[in-house]
Amino acid sequence: MSERWAIGAMTGTSLDALDASLVRTEGSGLNLRVRVERHITHALDPVRARLRAACDGAAMSAKDFATLALDFGRLHADALAPLAERRPIAVAAIHGQTVFHAPPVSWQLLNPWPIAQRLGCAVASDLRGADLAAGGQGAPITPLADWIAFRHTKATAIVNLGGFCNITWLPAAAQGPAAIRGADICPCNHLLDASARKALGVPYDADGAGARAGAVSEPEVRGLAALLERAEAAGRSLGTGDEATGWVEASKLPPHALLATVAHAVGVHIGRAAVRAGHDRVVLAGGGSRNAALTAAIRVGAPDAEVLASAELGVPVEARESMEMAILGLLALDRTPITLPAVTGRGASRCVDAVWCLRAG
Repeated sequence: MSERWAIGAMTGTSLDALDASLVRTEGSGLNLRVRVERHITHALDPVRARLRAACDGAAMSAKDFATLALDFGRLHADALAPLAERRPIAVAAIHGQTVFHAPPVSWQLLNPWPIAQRLGCAVASDLRGADLAAGGQGAPITPLADWIAFRHTKATAIVNLGGFCNITWLPAAAQGPAAIRGADICPCNHLLDASARKALGVPYDADGAGARAGAVSEPEVRGLAALLERAEAAGRSLGTGDEATGWVEASKLPPHALLATVAHAVGVHIGRAAVRAGHDRVVLAGGGSRNAALTAAIRVGAPDAEVLASAELGVPVEARESMEMAILGLLALDRTPITLPAVTGRGASRCVDAVWCLRAG
């Protein structure tokens, strides 16, 4: 198959920004080869407060939800239009904003039609729905895309440091997709950002500077570690109600000690989880990759592993999820299932793994 271009877009549960990637691919299905050609970050300011209210379960009317979904679609259309200029886009795969997730109920809010109208290409959305309908958790959704983008001669753990941390454990390159495993691990940026709001009165601790200025409280680390272990032991996708920010709200630690303690506890837990299956190569992506205190703690938890950022492999840390949305859109276009039974627990599906808005003509 000849070269194809695709766009992927993602907003995570941290609601920090809309990330979008333009990718160039060759091949089809599981033989896709992918390169990120451009990545953009677009502000959510026009809709952020309303999206946050929806995620927090605020009372909203049907009109409010419909208007928000439309405005969010229009924001996507404005952000993505420059990526589609002068290129034949095969598909734009748009995740939407997860405003509720407690399988089998999950809602990625978005009206995709403004995007289809503006870009003039096929738009894939509701990428979790087919998995949920087939009895799966709908998450993690990216492990197969991780395998396409990052498979290597070494067994590799791909760590997403988003609102929640999820990990994909990739087999060595000689093994196929059946050996891929993945799971949600624990709240990550939800805890870090809640700590920054409480300690510093800011949305997040930029680069982990506040955490690096504080001393870790070992007794509090043990308490938080037990909470993180319970989240992972639940063995399901994490979502609404799993943010664990109540621990932060109840903490009596001084500001910088709170930041340091949370970053250390979360990072060590993630590092240990990443190498638990013997994987000695750990690739970090997501907004938390910019937090130096968090990444240092991950190295403490995985002392014998090679730990590197996805940017060292040609994928900016903010671009990994949006790149993989593009991959999932192409897989769905090729009628290849985008999630894995061994990861999400899905059964047999009789539908294509996306809802489509098709270009006219």
